Amino acid sequence: MEADRKPAERSASAAAPTRATTMAASATAADGRKGTFWRGTLPFLLTCWKLNLAGAMEFRLSFLMTAGMMFLNNVIWLLFWGIFFDRFPDVAGWELKDVMLLWAVSAGGFGWASVLLGNFTRIAYLTANGELDVYLTQPKPLLLNVLASRMSLTAIGDFLFGAAIYAYVGDHSWTGLASFLLALLMSGLFFLFFTLATGSLAFFFGNAEGIAFQLFNSFLAFTTYPADIFKGLGRLLLFTIVPAGFISYMPIGLLRGWDGSFMLAAAGMLLLLAALSLGLFYAGLRRYSSGNRMAMRS
Repeated sequence: MEADRKPAERSASAAAPTRATTMAASATAADGRKGTFWRGTLPFLLTCWKLNLAGAMEFRLSFLMTAGMMFLNNVIWLLFWGIFFDRFPDVAGWELKDVMLLWAVSAGGFGWASVLLGNFTRIAYLTANGELDVYLTQPKPLLLNVLASRMSLTAIGDFLFGAAIYAYVGDHSWTGLASFLLALLMSGLFFLFFTLATGSLAFFFGNAEGIAFQLFNSFLAFTTYPADIFKGLGRLLLFTIVPAGFISYMPIGLLRGWDGSFMLAAAGMLLLLAALSLGLFYAGLRRYSSGNRMAMRS
């Protein structure tokens, strides 16, 4: 990492095309020259998703086993919760149905985000290993290009699990379906922006892959437990520093009944987290040091 040099101070000559701060400046300028969303960005994203899916389906048995094992893994966790609630039917006002929907929202939200924008969990790795170079040289929206270039196969099992649980215990009215889809959307965006923010720490602290991984796992774990079992400082952290509580409370604050104050707070936190993560990524990009690694995307 080179924190003391800015892109404007770098030479833009063709003799040094791999200097990352020069490429970062070029990529930022290129982002402003892209076509409209409908004619440029959307067709690009659709092509990425089509190619990612085609690559996954090339080895269909492996694909089915990978997604199926994740689906089964989530089912096993719910079996443990079923045994627990068989003995303790009510925990801080939560019932088994609420916990099942909690897992549906958490797994489903993480699932769609990881299927469509699967590289968001690898930002720290890509940055620390100089692997952003291949994206910086391409005339595509940089962050979208990075995020959409990978699909997580296991996350397909997560998404299907979320859909199956909703089909089993969810409210099948139009209002219930709309609420569940909104919960999935917000859950996935929370995962995306929180992990992007932690991954962007690698721009500032070098190899931050370890801490980014630990923060992601902490966030993921907290989204699978009822929010109301946490009290005091733990609850405060759950709705501020590690905002997993906004996902884990959705079965109560959205799916059981609309809680306006909770939804307003969740929307506000999501916007704040989005601004923070995007700000960290693009500010860190100016400090990015090239790994001189010109490779083809796999």
